[in-house]
Amino acid sequence: MAADCIKTIPSPMPHHDQKDDQKPLIFDASVLSYQSNIPDQFIWPENEKPCVNVPDLPVPLVDLGGFLSGDPVAAMEASRIVGEACQKHGFFLVISHGVDAELIADAHRYMDKFFELPLGEKQKAQRKLGQHWGYSSSFTGRFSSKLPWKETLSFRYSVEKNSVGIVQDYFINTMGDKFKQYGRVYQDYCDAMSKLSLGIMELLAMSLGVGRTHFREVFEENDSIMRLNYYPPCQKPEWTLGTGPHCDPTSLTILHQDQVGGLQVFVDNEWRSIAPNFQAFVVNIGDTFMALSNGRHKSCLHRAVVNSQIPRKSLAFFLCPKEDKVVTPPTELVDTLNPRIYPDFTWPMLLEFTQKHYRADMNTLQAFTNWVQQRKLCADI
Repeated sequence: MAADCIKTIPSPMPHHDQKDDQKPLIFDASVLSYQSNIPDQFIWPENEKPCVNVPDLPVPLVDLGGFLSGDPVAAMEASRIVGEACQKHGFFLVISHGVDAELIADAHRYMDKFFELPLGEKQKAQRKLGQHWGYSSSFTGRFSSKLPWKETLSFRYSVEKNSVGIVQDYFINTMGDKFKQYGRVYQDYCDAMSKLSLGIMELLAMSLGVGRTHFREVFEENDSIMRLNYYPPCQKPEWTLGTGPHCDPTSLTILHQDQVGGLQVFVDNEWRSIAPNFQAFVVNIGDTFMALSNGRHKSCLHRAVVNSQIPRKSLAFFLCPKEDKVVTPPTELVDTLNPRIYPDFTWPMLLEFTQKHYRADMNTLQAFTNWVQQRKLCADI
């Protein structure tokens, strides 16, 4: 009964309807980047195509220097700026973040090297259907329309004691011993991102008026995702998108852009661009943290556009809670005037929902809430 009930939940996840006698679409950037026309699967509907001359968004700049050095006044000011940004659109920049500049440069250098590899070499790490990690040339295995003009490499990061060196092991086991240095660089980079994200969690807690260490403790044993993004040139950039409009389902995203613009955020009913700043990380709230804050802090719709001349690359660290950690807001954020908005859940539940039932967009969290509630209702029948 419950299984039948769950199947009735409406979902915008398109089915991949590749016919048996058709070859699967392969996104080979070395070929497609130079074609004057692009496959229909990459052409987006008129109402979702990118805009021309998008104005810049004045993103709040948060200097973490004083906070990281233990200055309480600087910490309060940083938390104030973060809080104001998260109540409006959930995006802010951090500088003086303590992450080694050489490590950031190495992470970009090895990203360049990976995406410059021949397609067959990259496909050694091919992401298989149903898996969350690996190399993906667009999402040709998952979707059959509105495909993103990009390649990605995603891998797991965990701070659990039995996961020491998990990133390095991934590269060696997947790509071979000659990729050992890749693993070392991205292991160190993920360690730095995890440390930075825990500091940001303290600022988020302060901005919400809860115990300073509350969210830090939630994520100290994080089980997160690291992703390398490559957006090759497209001769019809006005027809497609590098990444479609969505809110991140994760908790916190820490993004480092190269010098090529392309990140856009939907604010006040219009698309705005976030200009590249190599000295800063772009930070944004995801749906999981929106639920943790009981809706006080917002996840925001954003997308990536492409251009016809220069490839764009970015490094994205997605902070996620440990798989058995229950996502529930602190008691300070729930009262008679502010009742619970979202049900308790675990990150694997939301991840499953976005992988199997729903293509992430601006309504993911509400759709997930409805799905959880209907699943519980069906289980009680």
